[in-house]
Amino acid sequence: AETIQGVGGYIVPPPGYFQRAAEIIRSHGGLLIIDEVQTGFGRTGEKWFGIEHWGVEPDIMVMAKGIANGFPVGVTITTDEIAQAWTAKTISTYGGNPVSMAAADATLEVMVREDVPQRCAIRGEQLRSGLDELYSRHEWIGEVRGMGLMQALELVEDRRSKQPSPRRALALLEAAKEEGLLIGVGGLHGQVIRVGPSMLVTEQQVADALERLGRACARVDRLA
Repeated sequence: AETIQGVGGYIVPPPGYFQRAAEIIRSHGGLLIIDEVQTGFGRTGEKWFGIEHWGVEPDIMVMAKGIANGFPVGVTITTDEIAQAWTAKTISTYGGNPVSMAAADATLEVMVREDVPQRCAIRGEQLRSGLDELYSRHEWIGEVRGMGLMQALELVEDRRSKQPSPRRALALLEAAKEEGLLIGVGGLHGQVIRVGPSMLVTEQQVADALERLGRACARVDRLA
């Protein structure tokens, strides 16, 4: 499971969710596998990994992306018990590639030095404040949600019906592009705008992005 759904629309589970999920899984002899590909290495703010916000230790955890700043690296880690239970040969054509390992090592060094989890928390608060302001001005923004530098706008036809509005999401995506801002779309119906900037984004860059997004939202207001 992802600790925050990525393509699903940056959906944040409620408090206690993973504690209960772990109990159910383990009561049936299963393993809790956590996907930190999008949420890992500080993006959710304050913690290095998303699952830490719920205080649950997974049995297996997979991660990628943030670990090497865009370089192709993927990682799987497990508990000692699971690792020791694997007695067969491990075969990976590109596993342990020295160039990839060097990229990951250098990236982690910068992340630790820059205290990326705290940076994501601070810049995430700035980003969230700006998105909340947009919510107050545009009735077709049904919800703002997320953690750290994983923030989303749920777009609706109107807040009363909460009907998903993929047409507005597409229009906002294109309007933002015209303003020089690249954002993402997700959600079951393609109705969610996903904002996930670099984890080393600066205060000025967030402010600039919010201005551009604000101008893009003004364009979408013209839709019927």
